[in-house]
Amino acid sequence: MKTAALLATVATLAPLALAAMPALAQAPSDGAFPSRALRFLVPFAPGGGNDFIARTLAQRLSEGLGQPVLVDNRAGGGGLIATELAARAQPDGYTLLLGFIGPFSISPAMQKVNYDPVRDFISLDFFASSYHLLIAHPSVPVKTVKDLVAHAKANPGRLNYASSGSGANLHLSGELFKMVTGTDIVHIPYKGAGPAAAAVLAGEAQLLFSSITAALPLARAGRVTALAVTSPKRSPLAPDVPTLNEQGIFNVEVPSWYTLMAPAKTSRAAAERLRAEVRRVVAIPEFRDTLAKQAIDVQVMPQSEFTTFLKADMAKYATVVKKAKITAE
Repeated sequence: MKTAALLATVATLAPLALAAMPALAQAPSDGAFPSRALRFLVPFAPGGGNDFIARTLAQRLSEGLGQPVLVDNRAGGGGLIATELAARAQPDGYTLLLGFIGPFSISPAMQKVNYDPVRDFISLDFFASSYHLLIAHPSVPVKTVKDLVAHAKANPGRLNYASSGSGANLHLSGELFKMVTGTDIVHIPYKGAGPAAAAVLAGEAQLLFSSITAALPLARAGRVTALAVTSPKRSPLAPDVPTLNEQGIFNVEVPSWYTLMAPAKTSRAAAERLRAEVRRVVAIPEFRDTLAKQAIDVQVMPQSEFTTFLKADMAKYATVVKKAKITAE
């Protein structure tokens, strides 16, 4: 009787166990995310500001996630190559992208891109921004922005400004400055911020919107004249340099901004795990201080807030590109 009862019990439970097996085999693995290394696409070559932010962030994320976060520099196309790769990547949470103002806000206004900045990505709450320093070669007889505007208006078309390339945010800074001040200043594009700064140092170009950290040592050495910072408030790194706003010039801010992105269909569980880590990292004082020393401000910006910001940013630069008739190189 005992044997018969046991067999009957097995016969009853076996179908239930077999029915449950497919569900167990297909159970989502999000609870174990991440279980392997993550790939962090960076749209520019090693050594620049993008790369510095990505590697600093990757190190901290790796500590919390318990898996390597490997930086993969994919330079080219003004950031388009890495951005397109990320848009096409598997949405499994293992591919991240350092989103940048160029391929997200500016490039779509100048050319056809193979992704939709809003539709094809989700942001992961990390947002960093840095502003610029307007500098002049010492041969330009100006000490303030007021001097510069007056000199430019008295000499239309005789001043020039360098940029890191046609359509780059440094280019748009110059065009916005011209629009707001009603001045005629000639644009000279270079292949990167380094060559543009070298041109100003050599006197080949006269003006430049440069990164604060790159330009400050030059200004303090007397090799260039620091005229203004483009940030809403004075930079802690250059408290003696007034803002454009303080000098009566408004709406010229074209900050370099960076965000952490993933493909749009990344699972909610993986995205929330990553967002939790971002919030943890941003709260670390040492992390914030490391970036602050490079004039980079860091904050948590939720997805909904970033989407609103991005749409407005895209509209802003589409207007500038159209008015200035800027085209991609």
